[in-house]
Amino acid sequence: MHGLTGVCLAALLTAGAATATVLGGARDGTDTIGHHAAPQVVRSADLYFALNDMDAQAANLLLFGADPDFAALRGQTLDTYEQSRARADTDLQRVAEAVVGDPAGQRAVQSVIGELGRYEGRVARAQLLEEQAHAAAGKPSAEALAAYREGTDLLRQRLLPAVDEVTAANAATVERIYAAQRGDLGAGWWWILVTGLLALAALGVLQRVLAMRFHRLVNVPLAVTTLLTLAWLVTGLTLASRADHQLVVAKSNSYDSVIALGRARAVAYDLNADESRYLTDPARAAAYEQSFFDKTQSFARVDGAILGTYNAKLAALADTHRADLGTVGFGGFLGDELRNITFAGEQDAAERVLTAFQAYQRDDRKIRELNAQGRLKEAVTFNTGLAAGQSNADFGLLATALDDVQAINQHALDRAVAATDDDLDTATAVLGGAVLAAALALVALGVRPRLREFA
Repeated sequence: MHGLTGVCLAALLTAGAATATVLGGARDGTDTIGHHAAPQVVRSADLYFALNDMDAQAANLLLFGADPDFAALRGQTLDTYEQSRARADTDLQRVAEAVVGDPAGQRAVQSVIGELGRYEGRVARAQLLEEQAHAAAGKPSAEALAAYREGTDLLRQRLLPAVDEVTAANAATVERIYAAQRGDLGAGWWWILVTGLLALAALGVLQRVLAMRFHRLVNVPLAVTTLLTLAWLVTGLTLASRADHQLVVAKSNSYDSVIALGRARAVAYDLNADESRYLTDPARAAAYEQSFFDKTQSFARVDGAILGTYNAKLAALADTHRADLGTVGFGGFLGDELRNITFAGEQDAAERVLTAFQAYQRDDRKIRELNAQGRLKEAVTFNTGLAAGQSNADFGLLATALDDVQAINQHALDRAVAATDDDLDTATAVLGGAVLAAALALVALGVRPRLREFA
């Protein structure tokens, strides 16, 4: 009898330990993904975006020159540059705080801090030289252009790759934890089931033995223990299943889209900068045009297209997609997002991104046509204009649409993480410990009188 009682107690302790280990691991994994690694990737992507926007505004400032027709736009552009610089500084500070204890991450952040200071110095010098030169629109002075070239080369060759290192390191952490956590939850669900059933079986055997030896039909404390154990088992399995589901929602359905859209936004601002660089620096116009097209392809890849045929090919694929939303014939970040539609409102928001991107691409070709016709000032005006139908206005619609669809996925990510936090919080752990303690006490309470009778 003592041995059978010990088996029951051991089975309950084993089931409790298995449940605590599985659910505790799920809580820790979700905490790492939802509260540390994923937000860090989002911040890094936002830093990438802010840096690209700074460079786009710096290029636009050179385009305006001293032309009085652009005085108002110049002021707005300076304000936008300062806003993006402040945003980059804030993102960089948060990234630096998050990589404490990570030597590789700290080195990357220190590199960004140093290079950002040098970049801002080059841009400030370019602006000063441009003001002193009183240049015409679209024709910056050679000195100002040289300073800007140094800055934009520093950004593209040093700053952005360093930010990418931080992003990639945290993205790899998310992928590793997600794969491990899903495997642990899958195996853990079975551990909870098996250990819980063994505990129930041991309790059943003990009940049977007591009934046969002591002629008691029901041992109330053991019956209550059995019910507690059954409720514990069902709850543990339910919580493990919910944690697995929320992990999939947080990572595969939400986080993957948040990151793809964050990179899409950064690429969009970078190709917008390439458009201004193309007009600002004729000597590098061909290189900037190719860079613009490469980023266009990373945003929405159309196989077999060149810049001259891209819009028509994308239009055909977009029409096919709109006729059947399940068909997405283009790739890139936007294609990935349209294949990962999950949440209410996400489809409509993603469709607005596609529509706005097509409009922006059409604007780009008009800019290049105007420039090729020798109508440089008209090209600059259309490129930087904020009136409806002008390039920067249409780009603003694209940026807003990207923000909208990203916000939907970010909200879903936050909600999934919060749900797991609520399911597996301290109160759940305390309640689980209390139930285990009660079950152990009830076993002792139910067996002790019978042992005395037996004695």
